[in-house]
Amino acid sequence: MKRKPRSFETQEMRDLAEVIRNRRTVDLYLHTEVPDELIEEALELAVWAPNHHVTEPWHFYLLGDETIEGCLDLVRDIVTENKGAEKGEFKRKKWSEKPGWLVVTCKRSDDPIREQEDYGACAAAIQNFSLYLWEAGVGTKWTSGAITRDQRFYDLLGIDSREEFVVGMLWYGYPKITPTQSRAPLADKTTRLP
Repeated sequence: MKRKPRSFETQEMRDLAEVIRNRRTVDLYLHTEVPDELIEEALELAVWAPNHHVTEPWHFYLLGDETIEGCLDLVRDIVTENKGAEKGEFKRKKWSEKPGWLVVTCKRSDDPIREQEDYGACAAAIQNFSLYLWEAGVGTKWTSGAITRDQRFYDLLGIDSREEFVVGMLWYGYPKITPTQSRAPLADKTTRLP
């Protein structure tokens, strides 16, 4: 299929730019359930992320209530071990307010370059997932904190850490508050070479 060049000044291009520019990491959610069909459609689009040699290195774990409870107990334990019981309970309560939970993993590779490329592909898949949901009015937060590197987390989810590693845990739901944000000027982050 041959694609025709498009003007970047069309309404469709401006709409896409707004979706990308306005997407935010959301930490506070309404207690409104996100339809499973919407999540499945977002995952279907996530896998269209670019991936070198079409390795499709990702795997998605949609967490149910029982597994989420295990995660809440585990994060409480991890924080308690490092910062004390009060902070552990605070973290458990804060996390218990997240409505939707998804864990994204990446296949391990003996080739460090392949594993790096595959990690990048998984990150692109997460962006596809997040942008699609954002357009549907659903916010996400990608976390890669201590729990995602703890073997107890792998055991809880039934993930073989010799075969795959956690790229991130994503929470999703309808935003209670949409934060504001800005970026540094592009000129500060761009170098044109001759």
